[in-house]
Amino acid sequence: MRELTRNPWLRAALLAAAAGLAVYGLVSQWQAVHDALARLAWYDVAGAAACAIAGLGCMMLAWRALLAGLGSPLPLPAAIRVMSVGQLGKYVPGAVWALAAQVELARDYDVPRRRSTAASLVAMAVTLVVGLIAAGVMLPLTSAHAAAHYWWVLAVTPLAAACLHPRVIGTGLNLALRVLRRPPLEETVRPAAMARALAWTTLGWLFYGAHAWFLISDFARKGGGEVGGGRTAALALGGYALAWAVGFLIIFFPGGIGPREVALIAVLAPVLPSASALVVALASRVVMTIGDLAWAGTGLVLGSRGKARAKRPAAPAGTPPIPAPDPQPVPQRGDGSASADR
Repeated sequence: MRELTRNPWLRAALLAAAAGLAVYGLVSQWQAVHDALARLAWYDVAGAAACAIAGLGCMMLAWRALLAGLGSPLPLPAAIRVMSVGQLGKYVPGAVWALAAQVELARDYDVPRRRSTAASLVAMAVTLVVGLIAAGVMLPLTSAHAAAHYWWVLAVTPLAAACLHPRVIGTGLNLALRVLRRPPLEETVRPAAMARALAWTTLGWLFYGAHAWFLISDFARKGGGEVGGGRTAALALGGYALAWAVGFLIIFFPGGIGPREVALIAVLAPVLPSASALVVALASRVVMTIGDLAWAGTGLVLGSRGKARAKRPAAPAGTPPIPAPDPQPVPQRGDGSASADR
């Protein structure tokens, strides 16, 4: 993977392969995807796509806050490039491609591998834990059946929240680095940086829930299921959060393709007809993949500008300008007039 930092052709080929696999995930199911989108109003699909893009942006900003808290702040264009282009690696079979791509892309901005690895691992853990908390809080609100079925998610919520303490995260990261025979972190994530990352991650999950709400509410308006009112929002956020967690934890499937859809259908089945739940799951996959591709394209466009700024850091505020050198004295003749060598 280190070859990525030296061979631009190999980097371009891997990027093209990752983008191609992301598109293939949609094309391979195009008939089902087309039928699913045809059953939804265009404005609901557009709203879901906008929320998916916004949610992905919030997760990128959470990762950027963690990286800054570890001592490597990045300009926004550079952060977009590293995070969004690297995220395409999750569509490549294998569990480590996205992480490895982000680490190597961050090297373009002189971010140590150990530090970018730590930021990415913490960002994943924060996203997972906040998602589990959202599922544990929201799913029991949807119905009595859901409260009885998903009680275990609510039960592990306090333990999951405790894992977000900076000291717990720092201990876990250093233990993982020790197993990998790597030196420990120079410093743990600062509490202020963790607070910013939690805020951005929470906002990102709200956008993720909103994207699912746009898709589910279409069937709620049409009377396609026993869901409505505030329960729709709770089901959208909690159901998608649990489905995302399942897809994330089953690492053998690129991008969670398959397990996430199966889990979302299972969560929605008690309150939506199975056909409607399938439509929601497929449409969600479409808009989330579009969001990944949109951010990756943005990262490629803005990344070169951010890379140039990162390599030419501005002088700190208050730094006095460098004085111009004093002019050399001109030799004088005995009569006081200036002389010049010809």
